[in-house]
Amino acid sequence: MSLSAKTVFISGGSRGIGRAVALRAARDGANVVIAAKTAEAHAKLSGTIHSVAEEIEAVGGQALAVQCDIRDEEQVEAAVASAVARFGGIDILVNNASAVSLTGTLETETRRYDLMQGVNARGTFVTSRACLPHLLKAENPHILAISPPLHMEERWFAPHVAYTISKYGMSLCVLGMAGEFRGRVGVNALWPRAAIATAAITQFEGSRYDLDKLRSPEIMADAAYLAVTSDARTTTGNFWVDDALLASHGVTDLSRYAPEGVSDAELSPDIFVPSLAELASS
Repeated sequence: MSLSAKTVFISGGSRGIGRAVALRAARDGANVVIAAKTAEAHAKLSGTIHSVAEEIEAVGGQALAVQCDIRDEEQVEAAVASAVARFGGIDILVNNASAVSLTGTLETETRRYDLMQGVNARGTFVTSRACLPHLLKAENPHILAISPPLHMEERWFAPHVAYTISKYGMSLCVLGMAGEFRGRVGVNALWPRAAIATAAITQFEGSRYDLDKLRSPEIMADAAYLAVTSDARTTTGNFWVDDALLASHGVTDLSRYAPEGVSDAELSPDIFVPSLAELASS
């Protein structure tokens, strides 16, 4: 199924995974709404809603850049209204926007806790709620959250309980909405097995991730494409891992997503995903 003429609403799409997903959809000729905060160039971070809009149109898509803080319900509703006014509806929502702080309880200030809850868990709910009336009118509607599988284990909470709660909050939205709208909207989650080279991850260089051993965001974009072009009536409630979803469609050579000379075994693993050996023995 092609995304030609489909309208894809992406939160936080000015860089990283969101940008990659936007460009993958645009190559089909999709209408892509970039709803993110960054409207002006940042001193340390590349990409704005406007630069990504230009890239989208350069590869064959139609773009709408909307400055939007998804913590603000009125801004979200205005962004959705702008998307519908421009393109006539919404077919796909990608809940990509996220705030991250991999800090322990004593190192996590309350304002940082509130930021992660506001962007991740609450933002996913608010944006989904605003888009759903339009998704329910679409031919093959999907919500895809960039959030982890729900493995309720101490090891995923103990090092950074505040962040985990917020990301699991996104996944709980997927779990609940998949059941609530089953047969009408496909609601799924997608998460990387290996860490992805994004601007956010650079803050953890040397402490958690080897920045020379990360996969490119394009692996998530290609997996996301498979998710949102599936049959929404029957494909819902899944918590996919990127390489496993690709493998289920026959894509097993993932070398193009990794730095040259870095094997799959050498890649920096992401959090929230049990190892393949653990999964095989379970």
